[in-house]
Amino acid sequence: MASEKILKQKQQIIDEIKDHVNDSVSVVLFDYRGLTDGESKELRHKLREVGADYKVYKNTLMARAFNDLNIDLSNELNGPSAFAYGDDQIAAIKALTDFKKEHSAIELKVGIVDGEIADKTKLNEYATIPSRDGLLTMLAGGMIGLVKDLSICLDLYSKQKEEN
Repeated sequence: MASEKILKQKQQIIDEIKDHVNDSVSVVLFDYRGLTDGESKELRHKLREVGADYKVYKNTLMARAFNDLNIDLSNELNGPSAFAYGDDQIAAIKALTDFKKEHSAIELKVGIVDGEIADKTKLNEYATIPSRDGLLTMLAGGMIGLVKDLSICLDLYSKQKEEN
């Protein structure tokens, strides 16, 4: 039987995982086998650029934390799993997907976005959504087009009124 000290350490890790899940908008589990030390550092750097991070925990501790939170991910906790988390719904997913294009060693398993479980298919859909800045740029472009059309219509209307 494990000593009291070891059990406390394990409980602290379980609590840390639960805090990350509760405090983060998105969580992604991915298989990191095959990444070199340099690639792991590069991945961590890319994730931090978008306000996310990742950590590797034992599957048994992650399973206990998810069970405490009433989240069933037991089927996805096979093999080594890393745990990425962030404050943006899709930033971590996009960063992992972009990193995967250059380094085929990682494999996305499952995610939790806004409290909803997202499988591989859903994660791939999220990865294709433009970033927040991209969406805001598209919105601004659409709004500028409307204002431009309105100004042309008003100009034509005023010229028509001047002729009459």
